[in-house]
Amino acid sequence: MKLLYFDDYRMGVVDGDSAVDISAVVADIPHVGPHDLMQGLIERFAEYRPRIEAALGAAPRVPLAGVRIRPPLLRPVNIDCMAVNYMEDGTRAEPAPINAFHKSPAAIIGQDETMVLPDVPAAIFEGEAEMALVIGRRASNVAAADAMGYIFGYVNFIDGSARGLPPEANSFYQMKSRDTFAPIGPYLVTADEIADPQTLQIRLWNNGVLMQNFNTSDMAHKIGRCIEFVSAIHALEPGDILATGTNHRGLNPFQDGDLIELETQGLGRLQIHVRDNLKRTWERQTRLERQDLGLPGTTPQTGGKYASA
Repeated sequence: MKLLYFDDYRMGVVDGDSAVDISAVVADIPHVGPHDLMQGLIERFAEYRPRIEAALGAAPRVPLAGVRIRPPLLRPVNIDCMAVNYMEDGTRAEPAPINAFHKSPAAIIGQDETMVLPDVPAAIFEGEAEMALVIGRRASNVAAADAMGYIFGYVNFIDGSARGLPPEANSFYQMKSRDTFAPIGPYLVTADEIADPQTLQIRLWNNGVLMQNFNTSDMAHKIGRCIEFVSAIHALEPGDILATGTNHRGLNPFQDGDLIELETQGLGRLQIHVRDNLKRTWERQTRLERQDLGLPGTTPQTGGKYASA
């Protein structure tokens, strides 16, 4: 089942090219607003799924092309992101030590919304193509062997990054948790629709040019181990997001006017825009292209505020 919010945060199910409005079906789930209704449904999904399925034939439906798609999760309790969690197409000799970081839930945006690059002296702005899992029930100290049973579903995730901020080696929080730096969507796909989340192709396009193209089979630490690691540090709640990392070789500069599209196999295509009021520019290169040319570091800024003289 593909769940989404649309228009004025009506809850829906994707059925072909339509959004089926199930707001009436879930209206009695205790909630304050749309920010916690999806979490409420996730907690009670075994009870509500038969009701939703029974209502699909008669519930109001509208063409997806004619609605505004909202983020499927608005304020999860936690967004955790795995760090350096791919073998980079075999170029890493061994996995990096398992690690993760917390990203602010306030950074979430959704389909056709805009990532805004802030007025800070970042060396480069990038967005990492990732598949994220969504927790279905409270997970604390979960063993890797049991972890898949705690997953409710999956969603496309872009991990926005403002790299190279001063002071050196003390910038991770301000690099990752900025407003608009956590695009997700366009909808939340329940786990039963994904036969094997460790064999999914992930692709990201910048202005129609394919930049990232890798498979989740290349993860250094597999999904079960990721849940085990994070849930040993703090409990994960229903609706929490755990992003599973990226292959960094295709990372490229995000800049003003860019149209970014991310598609993980089976999860639909997330489309966002990029705005930079300072109109800064960078060379259009991926990290892999720079490596192949023997060039050090990230793609240099070529114009606008903070560019090197």
